[in-house]
Order: sequence, then structure tokens, then C-alpha cells
Amino acid sequence: MSSTASQRALDYLEVLPGTTFNKLYQQPSTALAIFRRMLPHLAKTLVMAMLYMPTPFAVSDLDIWVKPDAESLQARDRALSVLQRLHILLDARDAAGRAAYELSDHFAKSLRLALTGGGDHRSFGVPCNTPDKTPMTVDYLDAFARKQWEAILYYVVGSAHTGLGGSVTITPGTQLLLQTGEFVALRNRQAHITQSGFTFLLQDINAQIWTLLIVYLEDSSRRDMISVDVLSFLFTLGSLELGISYSTSNLTPTQLHMLDDLSDFGIIYRRTSDSTRYYPTRLATTLTSDAPALPNNSLTSTTTNTTSSSSNHPTQDEKGYIILETNYRLYAYTSSPLLISILSLFTSLRARYPNLVTAKLTKTSIQAAIHLGITSDQIISYLTTHAHPLMRAHQQQAQAQQQSQSGNPNTHPANNAPVLPPTVVDQIRLWQLEGERMVSHRGYLIRDVGTAEEYDRAVRYAEALGVLRKEFRSRGSFFVTRMDQMSGYFKGQAARKREAAAGGKREGEVGGGAAAVKREG
Repeated sequence: MSSTASQRALDYLEVLPGTTFNKLYQQPSTALAIFRRMLPHLAKTLVMAMLYMPTPFAVSDLDIWVKPDAESLQARDRALSVLQRLHILLDARDAAGRAAYELSDHFAKSLRLALTGGGDHRSFGVPCNTPDKTPMTVDYLDAFARKQWEAILYYVVGSAHTGLGGSVTITPGTQLLLQTGEFVALRNRQAHITQSGFTFLLQDINAQIWTLLIVYLEDSSRRDMISVDVLSFLFTLGSLELGISYSTSNLTPTQLHMLDDLSDFGIIYRRTSDSTRYYPTRLATTLTSDAPALPNNSLTSTTTNTTSSSSNHPTQDEKGYIILETNYRLYAYTSSPLLISILSLFTSLRARYPNLVTAKLTKTSIQAAIHLGITSDQIISYLTTHAHPLMRAHQQQAQAQQQSQSGNPNTHPANNAPVLPPTVVDQIRLWQLEGERMVSHRGYLIRDVGTAEEYDRAVRYAEALGVLRKEFRSRGSFFVTRMDQMSGYFKGQAARKREAAAGGKREGEVGGGAAAVKREG
């Protein structure tokens, strides 16, 4: 699971109630998937250390494990925050009454089962005990998954009715799901891409799948589906083996209903809607892994290959296909209809050859894209991500020249030469600014934190969580995009203050009594 996909899944999970986690963690496959793919390294270390601990782990003992430098403290805060948001780590008290942590009983039991084996939970799927008369090959499953998923991408781009789309028509249910997730908007009965849809296209395939599945999860209650069963089955799919057929005998009614929907997405293959066996495709088996979901798909199918062995020329494995000149002309070395359709969203296409498309960035094309909700930063990000290797080679040469002129071989990255021509990048932003003068961000302003030390700790914690948007140090305030984690942090700080004050009061009473006894003697 890529970092983007992992973060999207984490954002969805952390808002679920504790009772949902108790049900989820009864499945070893769920506990193992979350442990492997959603926890930072320090959080994994902490879980493994506590997995067989008979007593709670004191907070003071945890502080001894962590170095006192700022980076280590940030890693500790982030690990604890993730574990608590996922209801894996719970607050407790040790035998001496000190503040401590303990693992959720359901999570610890399921993780031990997943690591050591045993039990009859069957949460890792049930392979069919009878051979398939016509077994599906891995190549066939890959082709099926690619065809189904790219049909969805064609629909998001809006090219399904322009002659650029694939041969697969997505089902009305999938179309409605894409509209519910605001990836497309219907105008005159025609699907048009939105800002969220373009962000969706910019993601890697794994992140795209999780983005769509989260919309599916959020929409499951409307379909009278049990969300816990939906989540459990998705985590189970991530642990299955590609090319093996699995039985539907252990699936709940909700999970049986999911098979038809997931088949539309290309995540599983099923011959008929009443078949008792199903095959997970590569889209399923990579749900909780870092492996690419669709190798050699249209989003990476370009024609940048050359016969030259020089390091200055692109190799067969490189994905960039766009060359952008200072005169706003764009050359895209691709024959993929999907990529061409994406380019048509913000460029003016001029000519198409068997392996090359020429286009131009114009004020009209950029503002038409902005009218659809696509931002200038998204356009620049797309062009940078898919820049031709020759443009990156030119960037490296410019960086080397800068370093030789400055005499410093360790030039700061902020001074590196850009991949795209700066004049073109600035002009794209100016074309957007002609129609808007202000950018707003939703969030919360936090102020009056306390002492300077407490303020610094709160800012570091927000930065570690990735929710810090802007700091106003002179005013003693900062702006965050999320408040649920920060609220928990401030409640914890307040509880520690009360405990410290109560402890100081008790020590004062004991000391006063001792002094009185001494005077009486």
C-alpha cells in the first residue's frame, strides 16, 4: 500500500467508533493488514514489544526508549497518535498506579493468531477444495482487471462518449458511485470531470482504488450493507493469493453482495453472479501491499523507449512522456487514448501521430480546465510527474552547472533547477489568478495555549501529525486542518497537569505532617 493509499485508509478508519474496531479486530486478517501497512515503524515496534506483556506498559518506561531529540519525540507522538486513533493502544494504570498503555484485547488476540497460526476463523479466505475445470491464468486476470479499471478512468475523464474510451461500459451503479464521490458531475446528461476527479487521476493506482473503495464504504449504509463486513472483506482480499480460486461458503450476505460490485471494479473475477468461486485479481492482492496494482497499464504505457544505451536517454522502465517547451508547445510521446484524453482537459491538441501527440498550453485551454475545477497546481504537478526523462536529464545538467558556478557541491534542494520551464509555470498560475485573488482553507485557529514551552510542544505535535497549516509565532497561535487529534492532545496535557498538581499537593501534606511531628518532639 503506497503512503497516499495508506493515509486515505487511515483517515477513514480513525473516525469510526470504538465498537466498530472491536468487531473489526476479531478478524486476524484485519489486525495483520493494519499492523503491516498502516502503522509507522515505531508504532510496530511498540506493538510487538507489548504483544506478550502480561501487565500495562508504563508511560515513564516508554519515555526511556525514546531519544530526547526533537525528531525522535515527533516520531513517538505520531506513533502514539496513530495507535490511539485506531483504538489499538488504550490508556491504563499499572500496579503502582502510574499512567500506562495496554493493547486492545481483540487486536492483540487476533494479531497473535495471525502471526502464530491456529484457530478456525477462516479470515484469510477459503480456497476451493475442487479444481476449476477452466482455471483462470494470471495473465487473464491482469487483462480483466486492467480493462475494468481503465473503463472507470475513461468515464472519469469524460471520454467515454468521445471515441477515446475503451470497449467496456461501466455499470449504472459504478457511475452513481463516481457521482456520489464527486469525481464527475453530470451536465446535459454527460459526465464531466471535477477537481476531485482530476486529483483522483493524479494518484497512483493503489491510491485510486482505496479512494473509490472509501466512497463505497461511506455509501454502504445507504445500500443496507454492514460496514464492518465490507471492511473485513477488503482486508481479507489483500491477503489472498493471485491465481487461486476461493470459495464463497464463508462469506456473509453483505460480502456476497460485494462480489458483484467488486467485479465491476476489476478487483475480483467471477464467471457468473451465482458462481460459488471467485478469483482475486492483482487489484485485490495489492490492496495492503506496496506492489504495483496494474503493471504496464495505460497510465504508464508510453513510447519513450529508445535503442540508445546512453544514460542521458530514457530507458524502457521510465514513465515520463511529456516534453514542454518555453513557447508553450507540448509533445507527448504516447499512444494511449486515456493519456491523450487527460491532456485534452488542459491543452489544445494540435496533431496526433502513431506514437506522438502535439499540443499547446493556451490561456483558453487552462481557463477551461479551471472552469472544470482543475487548479493550476494540479496541472503543474501532472506535467512535472510525467515529464520526459530528457527533461529530467536537462534539469540535472542545469543543477550541475549551478553547483559548479557556486563552488558548493552540496547546493540546497530549494535552489535546484525546476523540471518545467519557469516562465510556463508562472504563466499557468497567472492565468488562474486572473479569475481569483484568494485561496481559502478550512481549519481551526488555536491560540492561548499556555507557556512558550507548551506552545512549542503543541506546534511540534501538530507538525508531526501533518495537520499544521500555518504558524503565527508572534501572535502565539497556529492554524490546523484537523482538530480531533489536537483535542485529544490538549485533554491529555490537562490530565497530566491535574495529576502533577494532585501529586504536589499530597507531597505538601505529607511534608507538613512530618514537620508538625518534629516540632512536637
